[in-house]
Amino acid sequence: MKKSDFHYILPEALIAQQPLSERTASRLLAMNRDTGELVNRQFSDLLDLIEADDLLVFNDTRVIPARLFGTKTTGGKIEILIERILDNHHALAHIRSSKSPKAGARIELDNCYFCEVEGRDNDLFQLHFDSEKSVLEILSEIGHIPLPPYIERADDENDFTRYQTVFGKNLGAVAAPTAGLHFDELMLEKIHAKGIQTAFVTLHVGSGTFQPVRVENLSEHIMHKEFFAVPQETVNAVNKTKARGGRVIAIGTTSVRALESASRSGSLQAGFGDTDLFILPSYEFKSVDVLLTNFHLPESTLLMLVAAFSRYEFVMHAYQHAIEQEYRFFSYGDAMWICR
Repeated sequence: MKKSDFHYILPEALIAQQPLSERTASRLLAMNRDTGELVNRQFSDLLDLIEADDLLVFNDTRVIPARLFGTKTTGGKIEILIERILDNHHALAHIRSSKSPKAGARIELDNCYFCEVEGRDNDLFQLHFDSEKSVLEILSEIGHIPLPPYIERADDENDFTRYQTVFGKNLGAVAAPTAGLHFDELMLEKIHAKGIQTAFVTLHVGSGTFQPVRVENLSEHIMHKEFFAVPQETVNAVNKTKARGGRVIAIGTTSVRALESASRSGSLQAGFGDTDLFILPSYEFKSVDVLLTNFHLPESTLLMLVAAFSRYEFVMHAYQHAIEQEYRFFSYGDAMWICR
C-alpha cells in the first residue's frame, strides 16, 4: 500500500484543542472488526462492551515535561524537546532554532540552568546538563508539557494532569498514550467491580509518533524507535485470558506496539528494549484481540496500524463517518472501539 492510501480530509474544527471537563465524557465509535458495522456510543458504554473473561492492557508510561525554552550565547531564542533521557545529566533532544547549534554551543535555560550541545545523533542533539540536579529534576522545575503540534496553544496548568493518564507511573514519554486519557478512577473502579482484570505494559511514546511518513512507498519508511517493557505478570495474565476464552483488549496503539513487539517470536515473551515495529495491513496480530484507540492523523503510522487491525476499507469508512458525525479528533478527542 501507499502513503496516499491513508489520506483523508479533516476539518480543522474537529481537532480537539482542549480536553473535555470529564475524562469519560467522550464519544465512542464502536466498529465490528469483521463486518465494518458502526454504532455511535458514549465512552461510558465501554462497561457494556467488556466481558467478564476479558483483560484490559494499559500503557503505564508517564509524560515528562519535556519542552524547554532557552537562549543561545548569541542571544537567539531556542526551543528544546527532550526525546530521551540517557542518564542523570545527558539527553537526546530535538532543537528548534533559526540556526542549528554546533557542538560546544552553550544554552541558557530558565532559573539559571545551562546545557551544552555535545554532538549529533542523526536528527537528535546530544545535550549535557551542567547542574547538580538531574535532567528529570530540571524538567520538573522548568519544563513544559509537550503538547502535540496540532494543538495550537501553549500548555497550561490543566495539561499537567489532563495530558497524563490517571494510572501512569513510569516517567519517560514525550507524548501521552491517548486512549488511556479517557479513563478516570471511578471508571477503573467500576471495571474492577465487574470482575474484569487489568494488566500493564510500558511504552515510552516518542515525538516520532507525530512525524509524517515522508515516502510514498511504505516499504521504504524507517520507523522511529521507542522503549517498551512487558513484565512477566502481564504475560501470565494474557496467557490465562487466552486459555479461558477471553479477549486481550489493548488500550491504545502503544499497548498494541508493546504487546506485538514482545510477540515477534510467535508467542508473548516478557522483556524490554527498543521497538521499531511497523504494523501495516496484512500484519497478523499475535496477542491483541480488541483495540480501543483515538482517531489518528492522516497518513500516519498509527492510522496504518488501525487499518491493519480490521480491514482498510472499513477503517477509512469509519473515519469518514466520524467526520460526518463531528467526532473530536486526535489526542484530546474521542475514542474508537474495534472488536469482533
